Amino acid sequence: MVARNRLPPWHEEIRLRNGREVLVRPIRPGDAAALRAGFELMEPGQVRRHLLQGADAMGPEHANRLSQPDSRTEFTLVVSEPLPPGDAMISGLGCASMLPGGREASLAILVGRNVAGMGLARHLLRRLVRWSRGKRLDALQGDVPEDNGPLLDLARSMGFAEVEGADPGFVRIRLPLGLATPAAGLEGGSR
Repeated sequence: MVARNRLPPWHEEIRLRNGREVLVRPIRPGDAAALRAGFELMEPGQVRRHLLQGADAMGPEHANRLSQPDSRTEFTLVVSEPLPPGDAMISGLGCASMLPGGREASLAILVGRNVAGMGLARHLLRRLVRWSRGKRLDALQGDVPEDNGPLLDLARSMGFAEVEGADPGFVRIRLPLGLATPAAGLEGGSR
């Protein structure tokens, strides 16, 4: 019997449509420098600025903060080359953070230009939904730039609806987590 290489929880090796292999995994403190280096290549730019509270570039403090999420209330996945943390280029990021009150989480999805259009946003979004359901949250929501039609279409196809409350230039999307969206590949939602 041949032993299979088992990956730690939340780690997945994925072959993209162009044949490139990437590793989707939780962010680690050693990723701060690689995150800063790759952050400017991630799209959409409005989400980058939104995530950085209006700043155009990620400073060391913000990179350190993002690379060390509070595991009780935050979850961040990165898409990286299959190399050790700190050595691998980060080309995607999916974050979920519980909102005050603890029953909903906000999300952000960023994908590098070099891997755009290869299904990573859907993959990251599914994983954020799974994490949120595991935390027994009621809903997952996020703000998407109003001119990002592909991400808005993706969210709608996965059961997200547009709701009020977004900042100017953004559309707020929200998914009640008690709903099943089998067409989107999300597990059933009854708890």
